Amino acid sequence: MGRGLFETYKLARETYEEADKILGYSISDISFNGPVEILKQTRNTQPALFVHSIASFRVLSELGLGFSMAAGHSLGEYSALAAAGALGFADGLLLVRRRGELMHEAGLKRPGSMAAILGLSQKEVETLCKEAAKTGIVQLANLNSLSQIVISGELLAVETAVKLAQERGAKKAVMLPVSGAFHSPLMESASVELARILAEIDIKRAKFPVVANYSAAPAREPEQIRENLARQVLGAVRWEESLRRMLSAGVKHFLEVGPGNVLKGLMRGVDKDAMVLGTATPDDITRAAALPEKLKVT
Repeated sequence: MGRGLFETYKLARETYEEADKILGYSISDISFNGPVEILKQTRNTQPALFVHSIASFRVLSELGLGFSMAAGHSLGEYSALAAAGALGFADGLLLVRRRGELMHEAGLKRPGSMAAILGLSQKEVETLCKEAAKTGIVQLANLNSLSQIVISGELLAVETAVKLAQERGAKKAVMLPVSGAFHSPLMESASVELARILAEIDIKRAKFPVVANYSAAPAREPEQIRENLARQVLGAVRWEESLRRMLSAGVKHFLEVGPGNVLKGLMRGVDKDAMVLGTATPDDITRAAALPEKLKVT
């Protein structure tokens, strides 16, 4: 992950080298060479994703692309805030590293799981979560699209909700291979410590609005950003609402900054006419750079 950017762009290479120095170990080596089991540990995954996203963003900016608004899915919100100048690169990198550690620790203290449910409405999933809550904590975690929802909570309750979803005609209801019940009350210890750390970090007013996961509303002010990030690990990622908020603001062209194209797929379920380009590889960035010079993208 990220090797192509590292080998092609001087600025991307400098970003990875800067990250290695800040962290005191080689996140670049873990990103490029794995092994996958090590990269998938959330304490490594989060900084690796953050560095890849910022390396891509810096290259795009150097190529002359301008940005008017941003949003990031879960960990991606930190990358979006760094891109908007609210978080410094070093602070953001150390913060996401600590966030990954705290979420891992919270998962050990209060074990849980997550599951993806496709083909049921938000109201239907909320209803079955309420029923499954008789066996433990379970709630909506990722509102990715009108028909793709992730739930999170205690293992028995999540398993119960999956069974109910299958019985009620869900196209798909499956447990996810995660190490904790992210975006649920089981992450309370992580949220408390994150709030303490965020209070001490220098956060500046964002250069452009960043739509927050927690509120699905644009945020620019430091205290608003602090509050949103602390609450984010406890509450649902309101992604479908966030995309609609950006579309209603007039955004028509989007760049998925970072690895993969999952968010591009989610946009299809919201607005098929919106242009979404990936930036995971040098070829992707070349296509993105071919957009009109003055085009505002996000």
